[in-house]
Amino acid sequence: MDLLASRSSRMKASEIRELLKLLDQPDIISFAGGIPDPALFPIEAISEAYASVLGGAEAGSALQYQVSEGYLPLRKWLAGQMGKLGVACDEHNIFITSGSQQALDYLGKLFLSPGDTALVTWPTYLGALQAFNAYEPRYDRLTPDGGNMTPAAYHAAAAAAGGKVKFAYLVPDFANPTGETLSLRQREAVLDLAGELDIAVIEDAAYRALRYDGEGVSPILAIDCARSGGIENARTLYCGSFSKILSPGMRVGWVCAPRRVVERLVLMKQASDLHSPSINQVAMHRAAEAVFDRQVDKLIGAYRERRDGLLAALAAHMPKGVSWNRPDGGMFVWVTLPEGTDATALLARSVKEARVAFVPGNAFFADGSGRNTLRLSFTLADKRAVSEGIPRLAALLKG
Repeated sequence: MDLLASRSSRMKASEIRELLKLLDQPDIISFAGGIPDPALFPIEAISEAYASVLGGAEAGSALQYQVSEGYLPLRKWLAGQMGKLGVACDEHNIFITSGSQQALDYLGKLFLSPGDTALVTWPTYLGALQAFNAYEPRYDRLTPDGGNMTPAAYHAAAAAAGGKVKFAYLVPDFANPTGETLSLRQREAVLDLAGELDIAVIEDAAYRALRYDGEGVSPILAIDCARSGGIENARTLYCGSFSKILSPGMRVGWVCAPRRVVERLVLMKQASDLHSPSINQVAMHRAAEAVFDRQVDKLIGAYRERRDGLLAALAAHMPKGVSWNRPDGGMFVWVTLPEGTDATALLARSVKEARVAFVPGNAFFADGSGRNTLRLSFTLADKRAVSEGIPRLAALLKG
């Protein structure tokens, strides 16, 4: 163990990944894993996609090595999707990854030297912290609502730690873990701050398509392109994923960015896994062309009903002093417990006594704070799970 690199000490198990093991216990009601419902996967379309690939002229190339940038027709399709969001780009601005988690790892590797600073929200996505931790950064707080430090103060704090401020990372649509969505004003404020600091912005858009209420807000990258004159002048790097819509098991994500950034990411891919699985990219392209929009509509209908059911159960059963938000989309409801309540200790009791699982909120804070918060995921929460699980959890809180 004395031979391990210093970065290995910052690699810790994901509390969420560990909690997913509870799903193997049939009597556990889990609101923990932020995962899609497998009963809603477009299995027929994906089966047909693989069959058509393997039974057609592309079978050989789909089973062969692929260029590191990714399957060209898929990149062109994604460029078209980005265009619908207000980002004019082409296939040269699209880089395929093995899920958007790999994109976060690559971007951490691209920007962070030991001691550099990443700005993140308090709380933020646990997987991003895990991806960045390997590159030994420090974290400083990003508050899209305002109240941030001055650029000079951010720079001074970073320099005192022996590095520079490199990027701001955030999930602007239905954030993991809070379910919150940034307004246009907040997105513009993040870009303003990034411009003053002269840093990159990493926009994690994993949940963007899952909007149940209200009007969509332009991606930060689209706002950036409009301000800067186009994607090649933008500082924002957009991370997308098929995992929440079509299939997480196929592990297909992407980055939309200026060419100069894509070229660097390609070099990382060549040194890492060469390319994402060819057959999965080809099949994903065919499935996406066939059913993407229809699948989004299907998920919105199902998950909106489950969100509403969870919110109604919280309102009916939770004791005074417990509060929660109402997300307009995504997969999560963020719960705040009375001050002094420890959600980690509550989880241990909940699993043992009530057989109900959730994710303690402190896992999502870079400094380990937020101990009186927790995250509930509703995508697997059918009526039985909600009607039985939430009253059990509420009973523990009532003492």
